[in-house]
Amino acid sequence: MKDKILVVAPHADDEVLGCGATIAKYKKHGHEVHILIITKGIKDLFSEDYMINVRDEAKKAHTVLGVDSTEFLDFPAPALDNVEAYKIANAIQLKVKNFNPDVVYIPHRGDIHKDHRMVFEACLVALRPVNGLKIKQILSYETLSETEWAAPFGDDAFIPNHFEIIDDYLNMKIRAFECFKSQIKEFPNSRSIQAIKSLGQIRGATIGTHSAEAFMLIRQIN
Repeated sequence: MKDKILVVAPHADDEVLGCGATIAKYKKHGHEVHILIITKGIKDLFSEDYMINVRDEAKKAHTVLGVDSTEFLDFPAPALDNVEAYKIANAIQLKVKNFNPDVVYIPHRGDIHKDHRMVFEACLVALRPVNGLKIKQILSYETLSETEWAAPFGDDAFIPNHFEIIDDYLNMKIRAFECFKSQIKEFPNSRSIQAIKSLGQIRGATIGTHSAEAFMLIRQIN
């Protein structure tokens, strides 16, 4: 049975950092994958040309991974805290109704970036099992330069309890992230190719394989 997968990302590139290899794996096995990017940069911080370029980079990255569709919303980044939470939740809910996914990936609630936390909370509202909506699985992903820099408190800790083996797909994730030329940094920055590869290897060693992506299972319905 083929599933429909929805990946919700606060900003373009979070989806590749968080579950790029898993996306490629889903596509290899014939599943349907859709990406929803929630924000667009505010003009006080980013030029229009820069924002257009980042979205073009995202589309190129998604082509590498074989994504079926990419949709962009225009909520302000990094200023989601200036938006009423219900507006974000309603916008996500509308897309969820259109996609009718079986599995949804969302950012981790403890990420240092407030946009990530707000998208996590909005997703939980939008994905409530009401009005006939029955998402089989909701998982949160880790995002390099956001998840590992959170405060060292239990409520914010990323404690993975679900792993995807990506031995055959880590290189595709790296190829996809290489499309984000505006975002790549030099090691030891977290958003470097070396850091992405290293995290994949560490997560893989955790479960006795060469590479993996790690997630926190939020809800599962069997």
